[in-house]
Amino acid sequence: MTHPTRRFGTAEGAARIRASYARQGAMATIGATLEAVEPGYCAIALVPRPEVAQQHGYVHAGVVSAIVDTAGGYAGYTLFPAGSSVLTVEFKVNLLAPAAGDRLVAEGFVVKPGRTLCITRGEVHAERGGKRALVAIMQQTLMVMYGKDDA
Repeated sequence: MTHPTRRFGTAEGAARIRASYARQGAMATIGATLEAVEPGYCAIALVPRPEVAQQHGYVHAGVVSAIVDTAGGYAGYTLFPAGSSVLTVEFKVNLLAPAAGDRLVAEGFVVKPGRTLCITRGEVHAERGGKRALVAIMQQTLMVMYGKDDA
């Protein structure tokens, strides 16, 4: 049963999350797209291009961090009460391999939701030729911003 105060769980809730994502100027600038959003989960994809690469041609670590931070943030936001918003308090990213492929997919998962803080984890996979390689992992703390609707 969906909790009545949860943002997600209705068509309206999903639409509000997608509308919030559409206002993400940073994600639009780097060309990242919202691929999936479910209660406690979010996936964001990025097709690498020269504008988001570092000097060796791999996707820049800052861009990898940005997409996994955003995926974790929206995963948490799906469980936040209506009339609230989300803010990242901290996150740590481990870069495991160069971010190179046809597409990167950042996934955020809620580990522990709370009234004030929410803990998430994230993974970034590089996809190439039907194979996926783990290139980064993240742990994140989010803050529920009560009284600050994201709409």
